[in-house]
Amino acid sequence: MCFCRGSAAGVGMDVYEVRGHLDVIAEELTASEEEEEAAFVMVQDSADVSTLAGAQQMKEQLSRSRSKLSQKIVQMENFASNLEEIFITVEENFGRQEQNLEQHYNEVLQTLSQRNEARAVALDEQKNRKLECLYGQLLRCGRTLDASKELIESAQELHRRPDKHAFLQAVMPIMKRVEQFSREEADLKLGVSLDFEVLTTDLSDVRQMMESINVLPAPSAPVMNPQIANSATDTSLHVCWSLFSDDTVEFYELYCRLISDDCTMETPQEVSQLKVKETHCTVSDLLPNAQYELWVTATNTTGISPASERAVYMTVPSPPVLKPRQCVSSLDAALIRWDSGNTNPVESYTLEFHRTHADGGCSATESVVAIPSCECLVQLQPWKHYIIHIRAVNIGGPSDRSEPITVSTTGTFFHLLEDTAHPSLSLSADGLTMFYLDEDLPISHMTFSDNTFNRCVAVLGDLVPIRGQYYWEIDMDESAEFRVGVAYEDTQRNSYLGGNNTSWCMRHILTPSRHKYEFLHNGWTPDIRITVQPLRIGVFLDYTRGILSFYNAALRQHLYTFSCQFLHYVQPCFALDNPGALTLCTGLTAPPHVTQP
Repeated sequence: MCFCRGSAAGVGMDVYEVRGHLDVIAEELTASEEEEEAAFVMVQDSADVSTLAGAQQMKEQLSRSRSKLSQKIVQMENFASNLEEIFITVEENFGRQEQNLEQHYNEVLQTLSQRNEARAVALDEQKNRKLECLYGQLLRCGRTLDASKELIESAQELHRRPDKHAFLQAVMPIMKRVEQFSREEADLKLGVSLDFEVLTTDLSDVRQMMESINVLPAPSAPVMNPQIANSATDTSLHVCWSLFSDDTVEFYELYCRLISDDCTMETPQEVSQLKVKETHCTVSDLLPNAQYELWVTATNTTGISPASERAVYMTVPSPPVLKPRQCVSSLDAALIRWDSGNTNPVESYTLEFHRTHADGGCSATESVVAIPSCECLVQLQPWKHYIIHIRAVNIGGPSDRSEPITVSTTGTFFHLLEDTAHPSLSLSADGLTMFYLDEDLPISHMTFSDNTFNRCVAVLGDLVPIRGQYYWEIDMDESAEFRVGVAYEDTQRNSYLGGNNTSWCMRHILTPSRHKYEFLHNGWTPDIRITVQPLRIGVFLDYTRGILSFYNAALRQHLYTFSCQFLHYVQPCFALDNPGALTLCTGLTAPPHVTQP
């Protein structure tokens, strides 16, 4: 054994020397290449064109030869690295086999010692039984001798009596006792055998242990394979491992433990255990989008292998949840929003969409991949209807599809943003109607945030953030005093719409004499008279032309147009200056009299 170790170490040193020689050769090749380049420069300075062409050809040929030699050096270095790993493996295997051999022999000796002790105990029990039997027989023999001696002494004493009359009276009982004693046969045979019983011992298990020493070593440690794509679901993992040896294995034991990011957990997660025959296993009843630590051992009749290195696998996420109320679209784009649907973060999301046709068919599915957050702006074709799905993706693979939503590009679709609404406003369940109730709500009962309007009873809408054309209409009560238009997303929440330079709106004021209309921006309005009260107002926004126009939708009458090159994206805005209601109408096709210049 010492010889083997020394030989392995010696060969290991030879490998290091080979690698050292290879490094020296590589350095010499590099230096040679630099010298040849310098020499080639000198030849270029002094030789003619034909000489230079020949030198160039020789240089290219030499370069190709050097390249081949470099490749061989790389191959030799790789081979040397493999040899080093093999030598290390041989040493590890030798140590393990030596340990297994010693363990096996200790087990054999222990078993033989136990068998020897059992036989010695049985032999001692036989001896005790024999001695007890002989001792009892000896006691009985002694009692018989004592009785015989007593009877002889009594007869002799009677025989010496001189009175014949007394002799005759006493002799009859003595003679009866002598006759009775003589009729009894003495037990003169040994009650036990002097030979000891030969005990047989079953040594088949020892023989099996000895055979296992020579034939079947304990397995080497298995190697966990990395997780492959699409090998997981949201509740299961397909785990694979390998055994890089010819070891015989009866079964494997796979261990699995949840990796928790909860720092408040003081106790480690419970370890589950599975017994399998193959080098792969599906672990079920797991949590979605969670990391699990896995390791495996191999077992045969000789023993259990060391545990493998631990690998981390991950279940795929749960399907995201689309938020239809927060999805908006225009003629050529849509902004899709969703909730992750998972407690832990995911790597990315994939948006899948396909067009639907009037005959019930659909186009091929298209995808937008590697979306980092829970929203995506996707370019679409106008005048179409689309089915949208979302998948969450992590290292384990993509989740199942989310529930679908339908998105149309036949007009402008959006909803009112509840998080911007003044506390006095109420919004309908569909997010398209705002109510200002006829009751005074105390300031102490109002809850404001940085995003809510706190002075003007207003709310913003949500448009797709692209510079295109948008059209929507608003229905209002005849007595409603309102402001409708557009504003920058960061417009001041403590000022009135139209009273600053970040909002443009049409205002209706109900006076005792007439309906007054203003078209406000930065607190200024032109002097415009509208004779017919519009109860349905159309709003047209065109970024390209830089206009915001208002129309009496019922009469197709143009009311006013702001001309402005908007520096940022704007959002629809709506306000009520007295109790009433406004209803938003979206998804409408802009009429020709609106879109034509």
